[in-house]
Amino acid sequence: MLKSLELFGFKSFADRTRFDFSRGITCVVGPNGSGKSNVVDAMKWILGDQSPKSLRGKDMTDVIFNGSANRKPSAFAEATLAFDNSQRILPIEAEEVTIGRRLWQNGDSEYLINGTTARLKDIKDAFMGTGASTSAYSIIEQGRVGQILQSNPQARRLIFEEAAGISRFRARKTEAIRKLERVAQNLLRLQDIVDQLESQLNSTRNQATKAARFREVSKELQAQWFGLAADDYRWMSARLNTLDARLVVTQAEIDELAEQQQQVELRLSSFDGELSQIDDQLRTA
Repeated sequence: MLKSLELFGFKSFADRTRFDFSRGITCVVGPNGSGKSNVVDAMKWILGDQSPKSLRGKDMTDVIFNGSANRKPSAFAEATLAFDNSQRILPIEAEEVTIGRRLWQNGDSEYLINGTTARLKDIKDAFMGTGASTSAYSIIEQGRVGQILQSNPQARRLIFEEAAGISRFRARKTEAIRKLERVAQNLLRLQDIVDQLESQLNSTRNQATKAARFREVSKELQAQWFGLAADDYRWMSARLNTLDARLVVTQAEIDELAEQQQQVELRLSSFDGELSQIDDQLRTA
């Protein structure tokens, strides 16, 4: 049950104004220009109305008190609704639930549930199926009855569903269908990714097979190179041994020839001595 409405800087309510709704109060009446429609606009605005036109303005900041001849414009607009939640009609664990909204001149705004910052979706989810929303049957503004009577069957059906309390389940169904569609789209994207990764996996497998074959061939080639090098080493070692043997023989021959040369030189020296003696004898003769 609605307990109170508090306004500050909202349209014609420049000062902080509080409306207490006792049990049995169902409407606000008064002369033209007294602010009846502003009270209704405040309730709709708190509950999340996003259309400046439905709030009788061109821009959402038009709800902020624009000043007068004796007062400056307000820096922001604030409105708060208080509900008796002793029967837990609202899905919030509190005896009293307050719903508020603030809007500043720069366009920044915030929603409040029991003084805590909340999302618009949280407020709509809390009031869904209770009849208290911007387009529900619980708020009948000026000209609203005529709009309901002149509306098409689909629009009237929405009002009846809200009154019957099934709009919440229809909204949940719509949200569930939307989530399923998103999941289906995500599955399609995941399938595309899986197909792409599978092609990359096949390519990687082929590369891995080639790499494994390359390693095997490399090992085999290395073994062949080692075998060839061993054969070359054995052949070179045998040839070196042969050359070493020939070197020893040749060195022995060289030593023998050197000894023979020495003997020949000795004989040559003796021949030279004999020749000198013969020359001396020849000169004497």
